Amino acid sequence: MPQEHYFSERPDSEAKSHEIQFEVAGIQINARSEAGTFSVQKLDKGTQVLLRSHDYFPRTGNVLDIGCGWGPISLSIAKLQPETTVWALDVNRRSLRLTGENAARAELSNIHPVTAEEIPADLKFSGIWSNPPIRVGKTVLHDLMKFWLPRLEAGASAFLVVQKQLGAESFEKWLGTEFPNMTVTRPDQDKGYRVIEVRNTATFH
Repeated sequence: MPQEHYFSERPDSEAKSHEIQFEVAGIQINARSEAGTFSVQKLDKGTQVLLRSHDYFPRTGNVLDIGCGWGPISLSIAKLQPETTVWALDVNRRSLRLTGENAARAELSNIHPVTAEEIPADLKFSGIWSNPPIRVGKTVLHDLMKFWLPRLEAGASAFLVVQKQLGAESFEKWLGTEFPNMTVTRPDQDKGYRVIEVRNTATFH
């Protein structure tokens, strides 16, 4: 039997659950995870580092969370910025169910757990936030970026966190080359993690 990954569409592992608590901007968020999703037992270090940039959460508009897992990024944005609509994207059906359950538990009605096909084709985003699924491989990862980053609104940014030993430096360089009309900077880093901002520098018309 092939090894099951958190990016499997329908995990077969027993759905053993874990209660997780974490804080963003001094606000506590309670959630539940299950086996077969990413970072089952606690909030992973990369997402912790990414969420330190919460001051940059968009205040309005549609926000995309690529690879939402059980929902920590989506929950954080929806909680701190209630005027946003958060599209929690994943291929893992268990992750989508958990994100929906965690949103309901937190009484957040502005989170939509979705597959890519369920996101309107003409939708633009006021922000993209992601701890991207690096382990899907470089080709799939690059395809994800090439599909979603061009859908940033003018002036909007994507914030991505990548572990250094999993290729953060080369990924940052590739982003700068692949998207010459966007600015790529590193607003934060912590030990083995890099937060990369990709900003659509196009002006509003």
